[in-house]
Amino acid sequence: MDIFLKVENITKQFAGHTALDDVSLEVPRGCVYGLLGPNGAGKTTLIRIINHITAPDKGRVWFNGHPLSPADVVNIGYLPEERGLYKTMKVGEQALYFAQLKGLSKAEATARLKKWFVKFGIEGWWNKKVSELSKGMAQKVQFIVTVLHEPQLLIFDEPFSGFDPINANLLKNEILELRDKGATVIFSTHNMSSVEEVCDHITLINKSKNILSGPLDEVRRAHGGNIFEVDFRGDRGALVGALEGLPCTLLDESLVATEEDGTDKGLKIHINRDEDVRSVVEVINNSVQLRTFREVIPSMNDIFIKAVANHSAK
Repeated sequence: MDIFLKVENITKQFAGHTALDDVSLEVPRGCVYGLLGPNGAGKTTLIRIINHITAPDKGRVWFNGHPLSPADVVNIGYLPEERGLYKTMKVGEQALYFAQLKGLSKAEATARLKKWFVKFGIEGWWNKKVSELSKGMAQKVQFIVTVLHEPQLLIFDEPFSGFDPINANLLKNEILELRDKGATVIFSTHNMSSVEEVCDHITLINKSKNILSGPLDEVRRAHGGNIFEVDFRGDRGALVGALEGLPCTLLDESLVATEEDGTDKGLKIHINRDEDVRSVVEVINNSVQLRTFREVIPSMNDIFIKAVANHSAK
């Protein structure tokens, strides 16, 4: 795996409070990496260290194969949760100002900004004052400024906050397109449904520690617990009898649904091991008419709540 960003044993304290405690993680190149955790977990502190806004007390960050340095900041685009635009400036004037701070010439910045403004449907706001923008409009401008110089690493802190579903979907698609074009994205959020929609890998931080990391699909499957739903037609009693003695357990709330005539339609079972799945499916198929057999994969919201609760209880 090609690692673009590596956080190595980072510790950071503020006035006796440990914000990060020996945190390590690896962000693969060209992925959307979810940085998750409750409020106060340490996510923002880590983001600021990656942005070279503050320095760690211990540990270091590797950026594209070398130790992170101030010179790397130009290759980072950062959209903080605390939005901020100068309200008295005109929208286009301010966007040009920020673009030139990132090293773009006025001509190049203007050309790129015009394309993005048209793409986001805000071309008519170029000469308006920032104070005239709605919250969503202002966030679109800040997103554009963040990505305009085409940095190698993009960091979005709660990028969908305050957006309606249509504009949130617009930003989601843009983030995925930027990833597909080669950008590496760190995505910090509390919205677990958006994590499932955009993230390839995740790290969950709680109480200043990394408590869970990995590819999203692997994390969800690992927390599934080998639970399966079975839809079938036939005699439920015959099926239950056939399952007795097999390496599986009929769960307490085993009835998933019923047909209109009251005939049992579905069961939920736990299978002890992966290698037992084939034999259980064979027995089911020989006992009733098997319609569907699917693994129950927990949502990221369920995993988030369970993992944080378990870690906090230690």
